[in-house]
Amino acid sequence: MNDLKYDIDLENMPTHIAIIMDGNGRWAKSRFLPRTAGHKAGVETIRKVVKEADRLGIQYLTLYAFSTENWKRPKLEVDALMNLLVTYLRNEIDELHKNNVKLTAVGDFEKLPEACVKELHSAMDKTKDNTGVHLNLALNYGGRNDIREAVVEIAKEYKEGKISLEDITEERIKKHLSTGEIPDPDLVIRTSGEQRLSNFLLWDIAYSEFYYTDIHWPDFDGEALEKAIYAYQKRDRRFGGVK
Repeated sequence: MNDLKYDIDLENMPTHIAIIMDGNGRWAKSRFLPRTAGHKAGVETIRKVVKEADRLGIQYLTLYAFSTENWKRPKLEVDALMNLLVTYLRNEIDELHKNNVKLTAVGDFEKLPEACVKELHSAMDKTKDNTGVHLNLALNYGGRNDIREAVVEIAKEYKEGKISLEDITEERIKKHLSTGEIPDPDLVIRTSGEQRLSNFLLWDIAYSEFYYTDIHWPDFDGEALEKAIYAYQKRDRRFGGVK
């Protein structure tokens, strides 16, 4: 890859990158456009970033697409987001499948509108055996709720006598999270200048590296992703130890 913008080490890539896609509304406002225009532009960015992640050999890419708190937004905006999800899946699934992308979702996505759930299941089923980049959409996702659901499931197992208190390990908790089948993120990127977690992957990001950029999500591109990875590779990950 001699067309890389940054001198990144392709032998030291993060396995899992998670992105809080922020700034669609501010991008639109700065252009005197409705917020829905920002969300549409953000979908185009997803397409670009997935392609770049695949090109760079990133194995897992989790995108925070819709949080449990996002239901508080105006109904017209929420409806537009749901319609965009359906449109994205319908328009992109053949291309994703062709490029060997595996699509999954985490969160309480079964509570999304029926059309969204139907398209999600169809897309996930179609790509389930693919071995390329694993695109994971966080939909109706909240980190606290994910942990709560795991606690409830484990409590049921204990109540039924299936496990003892000693069996409640970190590994068991992780297994019961909606993210239980994927590794913890190595790198978390948040766009648009905000520096908070917004209830995203609270269990999973205990030792993730964080990268913040002022770029609004619709303007984020392959070069911006390379820059984030370049910054990640300059850090010394100690996982609580000493080197």
